[in-house]
Amino acid sequence: MRPAPDQEHLMTRVRLDLCISADGYVAGPDQRPDEPLGVGGIRLHQWKLDTGFSGDNLRPAAGAEEPSVDAQVVAELFDGVGAYVMGRKMFGGGPGPWPTDEPWNGWWGEDPPYHAPVFVITHHPRETLELEGGNVFHFVTEGPQRALELAREAAGGQDVMVSGGADVANQLLAAGAIEEIQLHVAAAILGGGERLFEGVPADALPLSLDRVLQGADVTHLRYRVG
Repeated sequence: MRPAPDQEHLMTRVRLDLCISADGYVAGPDQRPDEPLGVGGIRLHQWKLDTGFSGDNLRPAAGAEEPSVDAQVVAELFDGVGAYVMGRKMFGGGPGPWPTDEPWNGWWGEDPPYHAPVFVITHHPRETLELEGGNVFHFVTEGPQRALELAREAAGGQDVMVSGGADVANQLLAAGAIEEIQLHVAAAILGGGERLFEGVPADALPLSLDRVLQGADVTHLRYRVG
């Protein structure tokens, strides 16, 4: 039964969005602070970088009459999202306690692309970090389920986006907490690294294919779960 029209906008979905290699990895081997995506991992995101998409402006490529498929997909990533969940590796800064002399504030500079509350899962406490553009990073030490609970509260009826990495995604997938999965399958083989769906029981993911879009050296797949 569908919700009434005045209630439908209050239905929060939990979405997962990841770039993935043709052999199933969302990050390459040997992840480290100077190689945050692992060896070769940047190849999974090259299609996104090539769109020229930045901030709130969806610009067509030079000479094109309308945005490319890839640019439209990138723009959609931010539609209707009221909060984000990510792991420590995605936020970055290396393992262990957070440094206080030179604090790590993420890969994105002073104005990250999220413009919403972000809940970072970590083993080490840290004060909330506020940056420009409404970007507020909360650091959660109670695990992915608690981070998701806080994100739902903060989303204000909008969707929650799980942005990775693989460990966080796999835990929430195994718990049946993800309602939509979008995978951007790059034309790349990594041969190792962090694999999606590792340890996720097959019966936890009754999938139905909702959309297939072909981009430039990438295929965008969207699945409904359940």
